[in-house]
Amino acid sequence: MLDTGATAWLMAATALVLFMTVPGLAMFYSGQVRAKSALSVVMQCVSVAALVSMLWMIIGYTLAFGDSQAGLIGGLGSVIFEGLHREPIHMTIPESLFAVFHMAAAVFATALIVGAYAERIKFSAMLIFSGAWLILVYVPLTHWIMDDEGWLNSLGVMDHAGGLTVHVSAGVSALVIASMIGPRKEILPPHNPGLSAAGAGIMWIGWLAYTSAMHLTTDSRTAMTLLVTHIAASAGAVMWSFLEWRKTRKFSLAGTVTGAIVGLTAVTPAAGFIGPVSGLATGVFGAMLCFYMIGVVKHKWKIDDSMGVFAVHAMGAALGMVLLPFMAVSGGGGEGIVAAHNGLQFGLQQLGILVTVAWSVGFTYLIVKAANRFTRGMRVDEEDEMVGLDLATHGERAYDYM
Repeated sequence: MLDTGATAWLMAATALVLFMTVPGLAMFYSGQVRAKSALSVVMQCVSVAALVSMLWMIIGYTLAFGDSQAGLIGGLGSVIFEGLHREPIHMTIPESLFAVFHMAAAVFATALIVGAYAERIKFSAMLIFSGAWLILVYVPLTHWIMDDEGWLNSLGVMDHAGGLTVHVSAGVSALVIASMIGPRKEILPPHNPGLSAAGAGIMWIGWLAYTSAMHLTTDSRTAMTLLVTHIAASAGAVMWSFLEWRKTRKFSLAGTVTGAIVGLTAVTPAAGFIGPVSGLATGVFGAMLCFYMIGVVKHKWKIDDSMGVFAVHAMGAALGMVLLPFMAVSGGGGEGIVAAHNGLQFGLQQLGILVTVAWSVGFTYLIVKAANRFTRGMRVDEEDEMVGLDLATHGERAYDYM
């Protein structure tokens, strides 16, 4: 029987999750690049949202959530959304709503990678990469982990809201493509931290809807998940600000909002299983790890991951995955569902991370190689990069005074 309350909530949550990308992520990334490329990353995020939505309808959804074929991939029963069940699924909501909710998540995951190659990629190469990544990386991982019959899900890997499928996969893929296309020719401080903060605020609100709506119902667990998610974001923002003050004796707006995103990312896989104290700890530990990893990627590995997608999303979510078995015990305010075997669960969580990393690295490498061949090099030429992609690629600019 249709649960009208859950359906209404999930409809609102779906809109908020899409709002995380357009305009949330677009604004967050736009404020962090040079002023002369500010418009280009907005265009990339908008275009990814449109492209992924179409591909999700045509083939993505059915491969991710169609009738499972040995736990490896979904069947073709819902190609172009044909055959969607009109009766409620999971005993609560229309399947069409379930499909569009996960469409919004797929849009966000794919758009995250924009932050790795900002200011230096051809628009055509970006479209080819994004479409191929959705089908070859995101969709199989989603079936394995988020579908009830996926093989990692069946083994018992726990991931409440896409820590692996959204954040680890996108973060690892971001590192691969950033290393393969090379660094920017000119790296400047964020041109508009206020714009980034506004975008981060939109993402923060959307994230509360995303993690809590994953229950597909409205009950006490939904409310607890929303609370835990918010606490983790707050803890991440405060801890990042403290770490930045210790290093520079400054409290930057860009750093504070990055800390909030770290807290949200780290709690994503665990939010539905833990309590407020564990949420706070996850945000704090996430900020500590990701703050350190930003420096490692930039200074030790010499990789220009423009927005720190790997350090923030892959490392933050991976930490949340490995902390989950210990945070979910009843003594920490969690559901206690793994208290009796958290050692085994810890191993399963690591297996999920390793599989996600290996799959993402392998196929991202192949996609970049193929895109390079199709586009005769994914990078724009040096002159266009220095002029800025706003004018060079799109023939318009964000600011009249330039």
